[in-house]
Amino acid sequence: MITVFGEGRGFRVVWLLEEMGLAYRLRPVDLLAGVDKDTEFLAINPAGFIPAIQDGDVTMVESIAIMEYLMARYGPTSLAPDPGDAAFPAYQQFLHLGEAGLAASIYFVVGARHFAPESERNNWSAGQALSVFESRLMLVTRQLTRSPHVAGDTFTAADISVTYALELAQVSGGVTFGDVERSYMARMRQREGYKRAMETCHTRKAWLAKAGIQ
Repeated sequence: MITVFGEGRGFRVVWLLEEMGLAYRLRPVDLLAGVDKDTEFLAINPAGFIPAIQDGDVTMVESIAIMEYLMARYGPTSLAPDPGDAAFPAYQQFLHLGEAGLAASIYFVVGARHFAPESERNNWSAGQALSVFESRLMLVTRQLTRSPHVAGDTFTAADISVTYALELAQVSGGVTFGDVERSYMARMRQREGYKRAMETCHTRKAWLAKAGIQ
């Protein structure tokens, strides 16, 4: 059985697994408490970040890479358009933009807002990271004015990637979205795969509920 270590970006992996109907178990990892004594997890990822998966003899980290592995290993799946599909370029772009352009940038904004000393919470680097996020968000907004999903008419793993980043920005990054983004996130939350993933990811469910998002 596939084991997913940690929530956070691990939610992307859990959501994908639910959409694909694959068996898995979620093994919690408490980063806030520190992982120094979590020897099982450190044996999987000695760098100490989440998510990670163990699938038989395969061990992987990095949420987007894990998603691509699972779809290639257990597909084919409509969550990953065929390279010959007209939706494939947009799918590839937004699958990776969801992390490289959005989540990775807002991560540093979240860190500054919630964990930095008071005098450092609006530092230059945090401002730059927010600027990067906002510029990449323009691409998402433009795409969603053209189609219901980021790769076109059909839900794909790129929507999982982007939705995670937008929720992180909304709840912890202090970002206010317009109607286009809010409508999109509301639609994504209505997916049965998303709902099942939320029932597994108790910490995330509580985090969103605290922010008034059900």
